[in-house]
Amino acid sequence: MMQEETLNEAGGAIVFDAALSAQVTHDWFASTYWRERDALRVQSGGRGGVAVIDTPAGECVLRHYHRGGLVAALMGDRYLWRGATRTRPFAEFHLLAEIERLGLPGPVPVAARYCRHGAFYTADLITRRIADAHTLAERLAAGQLDGPLAEAVGVLVARFHRAGIWHADLNAHNVMVSAGALFLIDFDRGRKRPPRAAWRQANLRRLRRSLLKLGAAAGDESAFDQQLWQPLLHGYRRTMSA
Repeated sequence: MMQEETLNEAGGAIVFDAALSAQVTHDWFASTYWRERDALRVQSGGRGGVAVIDTPAGECVLRHYHRGGLVAALMGDRYLWRGATRTRPFAEFHLLAEIERLGLPGPVPVAARYCRHGAFYTADLITRRIADAHTLAERLAAGQLDGPLAEAVGVLVARFHRAGIWHADLNAHNVMVSAGALFLIDFDRGRKRPPRAAWRQANLRRLRRSLLKLGAAAGDESAFDQQLWQPLLHGYRRTMSA
């Protein structure tokens, strides 16, 4: 069971699960700290960058929050300060804690941090790494997305929707497949919402657009619907009505 603790310091704060680690410091959020200790396994680019680190809480993923799109050129990794509880990392940490409490397959939250800079703040999040996992996008690129896997994805999404968990960016990069188990990751801006068909269907449409953009239809959208999308919807509807 999570033992949430908060460390408040001048200019920032850290929230962490003391059941996983008795103490978390600002050093934990610096990739150089882990590199100096030969505990930085992988560091990738992309928006913000992600590092896989060996911590006292186990193998974890360190993610720095960074804006995307056109606003990134202006704001970079800065966010407007609106209070500690409304910071991106604290909100995601608490949503992940709720997801874990509900028994849903998401990343296990370890720690989150914000550093305030006047009217703005920067942010980081540490979660437990999902071992031996590949994204659904990678499975698709490898030709390993078939009807049964698509149906399992539908079941996965429905489990979150039944619990009222809304994913702000449901796409094939945020579905992880590990030894037959499926997970949803990256709940930045996600939240728990009252049950509504509108947001659930919008979530599904976003996932469909992602799969099509990644070439799942291979030029034949009707075949995609029959072989992948209908199985996905079947798993989704079956689980929603269970």
